[in-house]
Amino acid sequence: MTNDFLDVDTAVIGAGVVGLAVAKKLAQAGQDVIVLEAGSRFGEGISSRNSEVIHAGIYYPENSLKARLCVAGRRQLYDYCESRKVAHRKCGKWIVTTCEAQQSVLEDIQSHAVNNGVPLTLVEGAAIARQLPDVSASAGLWSPQTGIIDTHGLMLALLGELEDAGGALALRSPVVRVVSAKDEHTLQVAGSSPCQLRVRNLVNAAGLGAVSLTQNWAGLPEGSKPTQWLARGVYFSYTGRHPFNNLIYPVPEPGGLGVHLTLDLAGQARFGPDVEWIEQEDYSVDPKRVHAFAAGIRRWWPGLEAERLQPAYAGIRPKLTDAAGGFFDFRVDGPEAHGVPGLVNLFGIESPGLTACLAIADLVYQKLA
Repeated sequence: MTNDFLDVDTAVIGAGVVGLAVAKKLAQAGQDVIVLEAGSRFGEGISSRNSEVIHAGIYYPENSLKARLCVAGRRQLYDYCESRKVAHRKCGKWIVTTCEAQQSVLEDIQSHAVNNGVPLTLVEGAAIARQLPDVSASAGLWSPQTGIIDTHGLMLALLGELEDAGGALALRSPVVRVVSAKDEHTLQVAGSSPCQLRVRNLVNAAGLGAVSLTQNWAGLPEGSKPTQWLARGVYFSYTGRHPFNNLIYPVPEPGGLGVHLTLDLAGQARFGPDVEWIEQEDYSVDPKRVHAFAAGIRRWWPGLEAERLQPAYAGIRPKLTDAAGGFFDFRVDGPEAHGVPGLVNLFGIESPGLTACLAIADLVYQKLA
C-alpha cells in the first residue's frame, strides 16, 4: 500500500443503480466524482438480482422515505427512460386476493396508496373475472402506474452521463477502511491498484456491504452503525407461453410482497421472490423450493403447469430489522444524523430502491449541499 494520497472532491462507494444515480447527480452538479466498485463490473449486486419492476408507491406508510422517494422517483424514472431511450413498459399490475376474508387487506392497501398519492381501482366479483379470466380472484386492485425496466440499460445510461460530466468508475477497487476526521475522509482502497484516497464528500452506497463497511470506519459514531439482516428471495422462470400481460401480485406477506408474477420486456414470465432469512450472503437456488412456489401460485392461478417452472436466480434484501421487526424505512444518513460533515450513508436500500434511485440521488445531493 502506497503512502501517497490521491485527492478527489467526491467518492461514491458502490456502482449499483443507486450509486450510479447519485454519482451522476453529483458530477452534473460540478463535483469531481469517482465511483469505487469492489467487483469487476458495475451493478453485479442487488441491482442485477431483482424483479426489474418500476413500483407505483403503494405499500409504504404515509410520509415514509420509501413512500415519498418511490412516488417521486417513479415519475422521474419514467421521464428519464423516455428521454434516454431506456427500455421499459408501463404494463400495470394487479394485487389479488382469493377469498373475501382478505378483502379488508386490499382496502388497507388502497388506503395507504391513496395517502401516498397513488390512486388504485378496486375491482370485485364478475368484473375481476372478466379482467383476469385465468386467475382465481375474489377481488383485485389495479395499479396502472406500475411498470418494468431494463435495469442494465438504465445503469449504462447513468454511467454514460456520469462520464460525460467528468466522473469516473474504478472497478476492482474495494474500500476496506475509512477514516473520517475534520472536513475530509480517507479511504483505504485495495484491489488491483491499492491506494489511499482523500475526499471532501463521501457517499456509502455499497448495498449489501454498506453496513459491514461501517465496522472498520474510524470517526463514525458507534450509534450510527446499524445492524443488518439478510433475506434471500429466489426466482423461478416459466418456460413457454402464458396468458398474462400485466404483473400479478398476491397480498403481501411478512418480509416481502409474496410470490408474484413479473414479466421481462420480452414477455417471459418469472415468479418470485419468496422470503428466506439467511446468515450470510448466498445466492444459491434450491430447486426443491419449486414445490412451495407451485403451491402458492396455484392459489391464484390454478392453470399453472409446475413442470415449466425452472430455477432462475436469487437476490438478497438488506434488512434493518429481523423477521419479527415489521416495516423499516430507508436510512439516508447525512450530517444531521451522524454529525460527520460531507458524509451520506445509505442503509437498508431494498425495494423500491431501483424505482427511487433518481429521487434518492436528489436527497443525497441536498444533504451534501
